[in-house]
Order: sequence, then structure tokens, then C-alpha cells
Amino acid sequence: MLFPTVEFILFFCVVMSFVWVLRPGVYSRNLILLAASYVFYGAWDLRFLALMGGVSLIAYGAGRMVGPTARYGAGIKKIVLVVSIAALLGTLGIFKYFNFFALSLQQLLEAANLSRDWQWLEILLPVGLSFYVFQAISYIVDVLRGDVDARRDPVDVFLYISFFPQLVAGPIVRASVFLPQIGQITVPDANMRARAVVLISTGLLKKMVIANYLSVLLVDPVFLLPEGQNALTAGIGLLGYAVQIYCDFSGYSDIAIGVALLLGFHFPANFRQPYRADSLRDFWQRWHISLSSWIRDYLYVPLGGSYGSTRRTAGILLLTMTLAGLWHGAGWNFILWGCLHGAALVAERVMRGIGVKPPQLIRIALVLGVVLLLWIPFRASSIGVTVEYLAAFGRWESYAPTALTPTVFALLVAGMALNWLPVSFGEKLGQGMATLPATLQAIVLSLICFALFAAAQEGVAPFIYFQF
Repeated sequence: MLFPTVEFILFFCVVMSFVWVLRPGVYSRNLILLAASYVFYGAWDLRFLALMGGVSLIAYGAGRMVGPTARYGAGIKKIVLVVSIAALLGTLGIFKYFNFFALSLQQLLEAANLSRDWQWLEILLPVGLSFYVFQAISYIVDVLRGDVDARRDPVDVFLYISFFPQLVAGPIVRASVFLPQIGQITVPDANMRARAVVLISTGLLKKMVIANYLSVLLVDPVFLLPEGQNALTAGIGLLGYAVQIYCDFSGYSDIAIGVALLLGFHFPANFRQPYRADSLRDFWQRWHISLSSWIRDYLYVPLGGSYGSTRRTAGILLLTMTLAGLWHGAGWNFILWGCLHGAALVAERVMRGIGVKPPQLIRIALVLGVVLLLWIPFRASSIGVTVEYLAAFGRWESYAPTALTPTVFALLVAGMALNWLPVSFGEKLGQGMATLPATLQAIVLSLICFALFAAAQEGVAPFIYFQF
């Protein structure tokens, strides 16, 4: 069930009716949202429900055993922590990476003339598995650290893991942010509703118009045939993908945050104008903020972080980003993408340490250039395609027709404008929307949705991050 569909709109209207028309108590409201979340996830594949339930059960059980008030010694708690996280990561590894390693082994065997057909071993990747596994891990670790109390009621933990607005592609919401909100009912006021209208409208615009059209008109054709591109078309295609993935993923986050607001839940922002970053470190504090902060707090810092020698810190940073690349996808191109980002962050740290600091505009341009180039292995289907795409920048003869049509140019400008517009612009829109009565706010949102659905292409394109 995708956000920008009539199916989801009808589903959400039903959920809203149960929550705000029936006016249930806190516990009943949580049960309704839990049931709705499982219906939402089950619409993808009913088999996924057992997996999500198992992940939630592990998180709940481990949380009850590792908390500061649990009646177990430090040794038992450590064993429970290790076993539960190993079980969660093992689940993620089996479903997400088995096909990758099986294919790699098959290719090695073929190189040794020992080919085998292992297609029957392929495993289906459940939608959103990485996101709710990471939330489960953060809950267990936060309970152990004492950052959040272990929940006695399993409904609380199961709802935290499965809450449908952010279930399949984030943002990754911390237990310390979400769990206190399920203990009370917050009726959306005019400001919350207005912010939701702006976020949902902006998110739909980003996804249904900018991202989807750029994908079809520019990005897919260019990346499908990199050997037929020249420097101009390769550059335009790369810029198009940078805008596409930003609008696609930040659009999903906007819709998720807006939908949660209409249900009375506040989620933190997941994007903050990432292409305005003046350092790669700044970029990762602006791009997919919930994942970047998760990797920092649950991987980089526990491994040692910035403590220790410069060489050790560089090694940890490189390892962290390589693992982050592997999280994004089971492929050598994603590992390369993460490794190169790690190397670039290490180089940036060295430059900063010796006092090299160009003017801000130059830093922004350099960071944007590095990020754009590193999007190539991220988007390419393999290392070979990555090499072919890079080779296109050395060709100036006109192999391919000019990709920069007036429509593509307008989409690129619109996408970059959404990244560069001041934050106050959206806030002012929300303030204006907040002056309208609730009925008129609903009408405005409905008209915007109708207009965007009319302007969108036929069919429904899945969000890019669903595959991760």
C-alpha cells in the first residue's frame, strides 16, 4: 500500500474516523493504530506480518530483561543483549543479504567452471525490514542504557515497531521520542493540521511530479545505457538523479511526518536542505537524519568514535560508512559508495585538522560535486555500470540526444528550489494555513491531492528507499 494512491487515502480516512470520530481512550486508540499498522503492512504480503511480529517480540522480551530495574545480573543482561541483537541482525542478514552472497558465490564457482543454478534459493526481501529492525535494536539498547523505561505492555512495543506512517521507509523514530506520545492523546490543533497539509502537499509534489517524471524522462534512460552517453548527457542525468532521490525520499518523509501529525504524533525532521551542506559531515547531518544519527549513536560511537589516535578514528569512520553502504543495499556498488564516502570524510577530517578551509561557497560546491559523483555507484546496478557511466564523462562527441528538454529543466529547477528555499518559507505557508478552519484545511488538502493526482503519470512508482 503506497502513500500516493487512492487505496491509502481510503485506508487513512477509515483510520482517522476510528481515532477521531469514535474518540477511544488511550489504550483503545493504541490497539486501533496497531491493528491498522498490521493491515497496512499485510497489504504488501501477509507473510511479512509474522516476521514483523517476531522482531517486535524479540524487542519486547529483551527490553524486559535488560532494563536497569530488571531482576537479572549484568552478565545475564549482556548475554540477552548480544543474543537479541544477533537474532535481529541475523534476520536482517538472511532476508537482505542471502541472495547477494549466494550470487557472489555462484559467480566465483562459474569462474572456476563449477557453475550451479541456485535460483531456487532466492529469498524475498520484506518491505521496510531494515527500518523496523533498526528501531527494535535502538529500543533494546536505549532500555539497557536507561534512556527509556522498558514497557510492560507489549502493545506499546509492537505499536512502536509497526506504526504505519514510518514503517516501510522511515524516519527511524527513537523510542524516547515515540513511546511517551502513546501514553496520551494529542488532538491535532490548527497549527498541527496546517503543518500536516503543507508537508503532505509538498511530499506529494516532490514524489508524484518531480521525482517520478525525472525518473522516466531523464534518469532511467541515461543510466540504462551509460555507454551511449557523452559528458553532457551523463552530467545532466547525474544531476537528475540527485534531484530525483532527494525529492523521492524527502517526499516520503514529509508525507510520513504529515500523516503522523494528523494522528497526533510528532516526528523529527528527516531532511534539512542537504545540498546546501558546506562539508560532508554537514551533509550527513542533513540527509536522512534519523539514519545518520542512528549510525552515529549505535555504531560509530560504540566502536570508539573520535576517541583514540587519528589512524584509529579514520579506520572506524571508514568501517562505519562501509557498513552504512551495505545497509543501503546488497551489492558491491553500495559497498563502494559507502567506502568512498568514508574515505572522503577521512580526507575532510585531515584537511580540517591542518587548517585548510576554503570560502563557504567553494566548500558547498566541492561537497555537492563529491556527493553527485558518489551517487553514480549508488544508482548504478553494478560496478561495471558505474565504470561505464564514469567513462561517459570523457566523451564529448554527441552520442546521445540532448537530455535537457524544457520539461526536464523545469523539474530540475523545481527540485533544487525545494532544497534551497529558506525554511521560513514552509513555516509561513503553515502559518497562513493555520488561520483556516479545519473543514477548509481538509478541502485545501483534498484539492491539492486531486490536482497532483491529475498531473502525475499513470501507474504508481514505488519509493526508492523501499528496496532498502
